[in-house]
Amino acid sequence: MKIIVVEDYNEMSKKAAEILIKKVQEKPNAVLGLATGSTPVGLYKELIEDNQKNGTSYKDIHTVNLDEYIGLPKEDKNSYYTFMRENLFNQLTIPEEHTNIPNGNNQDLLEECDRYEKIIDALGQVDLQILGIGSNGHIGFNEPGSSFTGQTHIIDLKESTRQANARFFESIDEVPKQAITMGIGTIMKSKEILLLASGTAKAEAIRGTIHGEVTEDLPASILQTHPNVTLIVDKEAYSLCE
Repeated sequence: MKIIVVEDYNEMSKKAAEILIKKVQEKPNAVLGLATGSTPVGLYKELIEDNQKNGTSYKDIHTVNLDEYIGLPKEDKNSYYTFMRENLFNQLTIPEEHTNIPNGNNQDLLEECDRYEKIIDALGQVDLQILGIGSNGHIGFNEPGSSFTGQTHIIDLKESTRQANARFFESIDEVPKQAITMGIGTIMKSKEILLLASGTAKAEAIRGTIHGEVTEDLPASILQTHPNVTLIVDKEAYSLCE
């Protein structure tokens, strides 16, 4: 695991953007695995700014998102479909048919999991997968206890995860209790993984990810076994590793 320690969130976002933009320039038809939440917002702003200034093209890029809430309409402001449209896709003019996000409103959710896994398989290996990390060590929505070999599946969200995401909703009662998430086994097939972490709330999880036992109790610990992982972490998130 390559570890890059930066000063703060802004520097983390800029460094991550450099790596992703270089990948797109080297392979204009790359498959990118994307994440949601507050962690990648700065990265996406950097990509938009670069696109506007330098014209980096995404017309042949394909994307697969890690996860989506179950039960939120696509148009809901807190759905990851809307998040990706507002924070990245609309500004990059990436073809909509090249973007893929699980459908949390499919009446047959098991069928949706199978459908999404087949999409990822058809695209081939993800060239670069962006990951954030939860305070409990989850990646995607793979909560502690998730199988290291799992494919796209339905997950019951831990209360700590719902509480962490409640700031985006009117109340905790509105936060969905389930999601569809790319499984850890699927994530680990990616050619390259870029893990981003910022803030003291992530420090314990980062220490376990880098130095802890590889255990399903800390899902991100499996990244120790991947051949090509880069961790970009700010000083606060890295504070327990020094």
